[in-house]
Order: sequence, then structure tokens, then C-alpha cells
Amino acid sequence: MYITGTHAIEEALPGAPKGSVLYVSSSYKNNDNLIMLAKATSGIVVKKVMKTALDEMDSSHRGAVLCIPHVKASFSSSQQSLREFLEGIQNSDSPYTVLLLDGITDPHNLGAILRSSDQFGVNLVVLPPSRSASINETVMRTSSGAAMYVKVAEGENINQAISLLKKHGFWIYTADMDGEDLNNVSFSRRSAIVMGAEGEGVHNLVKKNTDYTVRIPMCGHVDSLNVSVAAGIILYSRYVGVR
Repeated sequence: MYITGTHAIEEALPGAPKGSVLYVSSSYKNNDNLIMLAKATSGIVVKKVMKTALDEMDSSHRGAVLCIPHVKASFSSSQQSLREFLEGIQNSDSPYTVLLLDGITDPHNLGAILRSSDQFGVNLVVLPPSRSASINETVMRTSSGAAMYVKVAEGENINQAISLLKKHGFWIYTADMDGEDLNNVSFSRRSAIVMGAEGEGVHNLVKKNTDYTVRIPMCGHVDSLNVSVAAGIILYSRYVGVR
């Protein structure tokens, strides 16, 4: 997998697995910080190459390309089942946030959501076994490396996950156009947030199992937000409410 862009590479390098290679072009003069960071990260190799070699890897490069081998292997350390997660927090009184994604099939949206999840303290992201994007190179690239930090439980039935979360003291909040104004919502210390696909939204059974539905107040001419943007707004609201 190739990651390009100075900021994205800076974010990905600390979590990059051994065997990753940072390719830099000598014709670009702004790679010194990347090279220093790569050399300070165990197992990362730095190689200086011609610009044409970078062009062949990814034409959108800006003088540097980070090559991370074996996406699934790199991501495996961030995988955790819902049961394992709940067992690990059962005696804790700290606040926790779980994000459940119901029908998010676009890998770009998933990558952006994982990036927001990393920024706003999500403890676990839950993905269903079908009708869902899975972790691939596009997700890793779009998340700017956040997919290697955020714990993700893949292959979990969403309704069963909700039932299990409730048994462990979580309240369920689902994003819905007919929900309560987000400004008036007080999230519980253990909160699970459900985001559905654009247009279709969450499945009816999932909505029935929800404790609260919430909506983002808007004043523009477009009646909906991209799901990754909506997720970021709701996660931020949750984040500032528990700090």
C-alpha cells in the first residue's frame, strides 16, 4: 500500500510496521523532516530514488511515498472483537465511545470516519459482516494511517452488538433526520453511536433497538451531509461532552 502527502506520511510513520519503506526524491528539498521521522521509527527503511520512480508508484506524490506491506497484517494489531473489548472495560468507570457503522460501503467514507474516530477518542468501531466496506488500501490511505490506531471489530451483527452493549451499560444513539437536535443531547458515559448509509440510513430493526435518535441541525439548502462529515460532527459533540 502506498501513502502519499507529507501530512499523511507523518501520521502513518509512527505506526508503520517493520518492512515499510519511505521513498524520497532527491529533487524535492522538503523531505528532511520525513527522513528524520522515518529513521527514528524502528524497522523503517529510507530510500532515495528518482522522481520517475515515485511517479510509477503514485502520480499524486509530492516527493515522498511511504510503502506499507501487507495491509491486513499491518491492520491486524488494531482488530478486537466486541466481547474482548467489553470484557476489558467491565470494571472501569471511565467514559467509553463505541461507533457502529450500519451499511457504510464506500471505503473513502470508512477511511475518513476512522480518522475522525482517532481524533475524537472512539474506543471501538464495529463493522457488520456484510454490506460494509472492509479495511483495504483505500481505507488505510484515506484514514492517513488512523486505521492502524483505531480498534475495529469486523464481522459483528449490529443488532446483536447493540444488545450486548446495552447489557454492559451503554446507551445507544442513532443518527436520524427525525431525531433530537444534537445540541440538546447529553451523552451517557458509555455511549454507542450508530451511523447509517447515506440515503438509506440505518435499518429499521436497528432503529427500534435505539435508545435515542439524534440529528445535526442545519441551515443550508442541501438536506443531508456526507456520512463521514456527519460522523465527525457527532463524534466531536460526544468528545467535548466527556472531557
